[in-house]
Amino acid sequence: MEVVILCGGFGTRLREETVFRPKPMVQIGERPILWHIMKCFAAFGHHEYVLSLGYKGDQIKQYFANYELMNNDVTLELGNPERMTIHRSHGEAGWKVTLADTGVETLKGARLKKVARHIKGDTFFVTYGDGLSDVDLDALLRFHRSHGKLATVTGINPTSRFGEMRVEGHQVRSFAEKPQVANSVVNGGFFVFERGVLDYLTEAEDCDLEVGTLDQIARDEQLMVFSHAGNWACMDTDRDRTYLNKLWSTGSAFWKRW
Repeated sequence: MEVVILCGGFGTRLREETVFRPKPMVQIGERPILWHIMKCFAAFGHHEYVLSLGYKGDQIKQYFANYELMNNDVTLELGNPERMTIHRSHGEAGWKVTLADTGVETLKGARLKKVARHIKGDTFFVTYGDGLSDVDLDALLRFHRSHGKLATVTGINPTSRFGEMRVEGHQVRSFAEKPQVANSVVNGGFFVFERGVLDYLTEAEDCDLEVGTLDQIARDEQLMVFSHAGNWACMDTDRDRTYLNKLWSTGSAFWKRW
C-alpha cells in the first residue's frame, strides 16, 4: 500500500532547527525523522511513499536524489565520472519515493488533494512527517477493512507534560512524572483512508485536513478510531527532539522494528 507523508509545514515551534531545514529532516541520531517514519512502514512491507512537500522541500528532494551516493561505499575514477561504482549496502532497497511539491502556504487537506494523482490504490495510509509510534500497522489495516467506512484515525492516550501528584493534606502520596491524561483520546496520525476521502478535499490552499474535513467525515459517520495503547511521540519542540534522540542513543527507541 502507498503511504502519503505530509512534509510541508513550517515547524514554527521548533525554530531552532526549522530555520535551517524542514521539520521532517530534523535528525534522530544520524538520520532524519522522515527516514525513521518510512522505516516503520517498511517494517510492515509498505515501500511506496508519496511525500507532499512545502517549506524547504528542495532539501527533501536533494536527500533522496543523493541517497545512494551518501549511504553507500563508492569507488570512482577521477577524470572518468562515468566509471563510478556504488557498493550497495543499505537496507532500503525497493523503496519507491514520489516527491511532490504542494506549495509553501498550503494546508494539509490541499496537500493531500494535490498528490491524489500519485495515489493509485483504493486504500492508502496517511501520516505526518513528525510523528513516531509502535502502532501495529497490520492490526490498524485489519481494523479499517473490518468496518467498511471511509477513514480510520489512530487514537492515542497522551501523557501530560506536567508531573501529577496525589496529595493528602500536605503529604505527597504518589508522583507520576508523565501521567496519562485521563479519559482523553487524541489524533495520533497514522490514518487509513479510502479514495472517497479525497472527494471531501479541494486544492484551495486553505483546505485543512483536521479542521473541516475530518469534522465532516465524522458527521457523515464515516470516521472510525483505532485505539493504540502503546507508545507515541512527535517532534514538535526542541524538548521533543532531545527526548527522541536520547531514546535512540540509549537503544530505547520504541518505534524501531528493523
